[in-house]
Amino acid sequence: QVQLVESGGGLAQTGVSLRLSCAASGRAFSSYHMGWFRQAPGKEREFVACILSGGTTYYADSVKGRFTISRDNAKNTVYLQMNSLKPEDTAVYYCAARTSPFPNVLYTKGNEYDYWGQGTQVTVSS
Repeated sequence: QVQLVESGGGLAQTGVSLRLSCAASGRAFSSYHMGWFRQAPGKEREFVACILSGGTTYYADSVKGRFTISRDNAKNTVYLQMNSLKPEDTAVYYCAARTSPFPNVLYTKGNEYDYWGQGTQVTVSS
């Protein structure tokens, strides 16, 4: 069982940066694949980025080159560095986790993850 707690959201202006954190409780954090998703008002939840247990990363086209996902296994934490923020990045951001017997398989769908945080709001004003 893993519990996830996001932090770092807030109000930002276009072009600035924010860093989201997701702290995980439980054992064997390093073995989990971690993902970030977001949901804007009136829209479906969408994939943002993921990082595999081995460190491989993958991004949605909409954030590629602006966002960076990373993990610190010693701190049981995954991060999402968001640069050059745009108003369309406004959403509730969720951290998610899953284990997998396949260390190199990417998971980009919400229903592929087993554990979720409560979400943190990011609002980008123009």
